[in-house]
Amino acid sequence: MALKFNPITSQSQKLPSFALPPMASLRSPKFSMISTLPSGSKGFENLKKPFMPPREVHLQVTHSMPPEKIEIFKSLEGWAEKNILTHLKPVEKCWQPQDFLPHPASDEFDEQVKELRERAKEIPDDYFVVLVGDLITEEAISTYQTMLNTLDGTRDETGASLTSWAIWTRAWTAEENRHGDLLNKYLYLSGRVDMRQIEKTIQYLIGSGMDPHTENSPYRGFIYTSFQERATFISHGNTARLAKEYGDIRLAQICGNIASDEKRHETAYTKIVEKLFEIDPDETILAFADMMRKKITMPAEFIYDGRDDNLFDHFSAVAQRLEVYTAKDYADIVEFLVDRWKVKDLTGLSADGREAQDYVCALAPRIRRLEERAQERAKQAPRIPFSWIFDREVQL
Repeated sequence: MALKFNPITSQSQKLPSFALPPMASLRSPKFSMISTLPSGSKGFENLKKPFMPPREVHLQVTHSMPPEKIEIFKSLEGWAEKNILTHLKPVEKCWQPQDFLPHPASDEFDEQVKELRERAKEIPDDYFVVLVGDLITEEAISTYQTMLNTLDGTRDETGASLTSWAIWTRAWTAEENRHGDLLNKYLYLSGRVDMRQIEKTIQYLIGSGMDPHTENSPYRGFIYTSFQERATFISHGNTARLAKEYGDIRLAQICGNIASDEKRHETAYTKIVEKLFEIDPDETILAFADMMRKKITMPAEFIYDGRDDNLFDHFSAVAQRLEVYTAKDYADIVEFLVDRWKVKDLTGLSADGREAQDYVCALAPRIRRLEERAQERAKQAPRIPFSWIFDREVQL
């Protein structure tokens, strides 16, 4: 998950990072307008359509990458096979959700479920709010595969293409799919959450899609996934840490193994962008700066449970307070990627490229200053009910 840093005014707003995405750049002549009604409006309730996304997407720029750049990604097919597909694990060597859960065919199943529920009783509600938010984000994996298949030059053109890029996308999706399966089954067995409300939220989210502002450009797309995999590695690592503190070692193992997958995937995506900086530094730094200016959005920014129009803000505020994923983490990721890709050392850039370089290199300290101010405002946060935990109240 990832936060953003453009302040807006709302009743639930406590941090400068929880805002809808700003309008995208108009550098490309190709763009489309999508207008939807807010979910709480009477107009929304009276619509006869079977589904309407609960959020409004103002502007979407499409296909901004110059067509000749597609050849770069075609030329990298062999490189991707040798350097990216190696970060996938054979299915037979992957952990599976059942490895961490009571076995339904075992005579000890009932007792194992009882033990799981006893451990879950000791975990506070606010942790479950964050864990459910993480689960819902993982369960929308079909949306993320769809997003990758919008990228010009790397998409899976047939659904079963044998290009390295297509193989990666499908196999990455298959590995990620285990995360939602595991968390879903754990939460179902725990008895601590309202599964029907969670299932509704997942359906709303997948139906709403996502708007990462990648403009069908693999430069932007792989910068986005590099950031997101780092963010989810941090988030799941912190839920593992908290589960251990609460005394649930098995839940800590669950979250820790998911975090390990995210770290491996982060390595692959950052390696792709590293290669792009090597062969096309100017286009890559411009894409990096553009994504940072537009803010990296959480894949679940359109999250909605049928009740709370500001659910993303509220979930993110709880994650911030528990230090599962914070504004500081966002700044740390920016700094990590600047260092990982040696952005400060880039030479031979155009004037626009040098300006973009200066912008991203100065960004992390600026975000940290905003985070310090936000912490003061967050101390007066109210308590609100979350439908995921049977409307029990949690402090934001």
